[in-house]
Amino acid sequence: MTTDKETGKDTGLPNSIGVLWELRNREQRTARTGLSVERIVTAAIESADTDGLAGLSMSRVAKSLDFGTMSLYRHVSSKDELRQLMLDMAYGTPPRIDTEAGDWRAGLEQWARAFQEVFRRHPWMLEISVSGPPLEPGQLSWLECGLRTLGGTSLRPDEKLSVMMLMIGYVRNYAQLSLGVVAEDISEADLMANYGRTLAKYADPVSFPALAELLEAGVFEKSEDDFTFGLQRVLDGVEVLARIRKGEKPLS
Repeated sequence: MTTDKETGKDTGLPNSIGVLWELRNREQRTARTGLSVERIVTAAIESADTDGLAGLSMSRVAKSLDFGTMSLYRHVSSKDELRQLMLDMAYGTPPRIDTEAGDWRAGLEQWARAFQEVFRRHPWMLEISVSGPPLEPGQLSWLECGLRTLGGTSLRPDEKLSVMMLMIGYVRNYAQLSLGVVAEDISEADLMANYGRTLAKYADPVSFPALAELLEAGVFEKSEDDFTFGLQRVLDGVEVLARIRKGEKPLS
């Protein structure tokens, strides 16, 4: 747990949050040949990218850095803390969005696609559970970026936050469904085609007439961009609210 430097009291927050902010607030970072939190987390991310989260171990990370396993514990207290540090650092830097252009919808679409790409690069991130709203600097930078994109709208502050929670949930949930096959090296199109053929064996038209209609139409054989379709529907809903707050009639 982290300790408040001013009061000396336990904050009740995971130690990883304090470590992440300490790293972010460090004004000067000098190149090191020795061991550091940055080097450990970077090596751990590389390990997870290659072998998945299941293959991650303190000993493997230590070996890749040519250090003993116990050396890592002087910088990272546990494997669980390491995973939290990896999660936040793997988000990287959010995209630069020209908020002055005033097109919040295009800006949020750019944000969503960049956020989706994070999970494509590091699918193991989806295996680490999220316990609540972000407090880590990397994740907060993405939230800040999205909120600024909504700055030109007439949405209330609480509505802007709700929009961003909706956007985060949509991208993460879509990635959770679509990237679950990465380890098996199956494309999304092949996954859906296989699913459709299997579904046809069990979903008889009498018991599942709505599903049978989809099968008859060959829906599962089409390689359409479901992410874009869903994203546009989410943005449609936000646009309705934005127009109402601006005193305009929603588009018919």
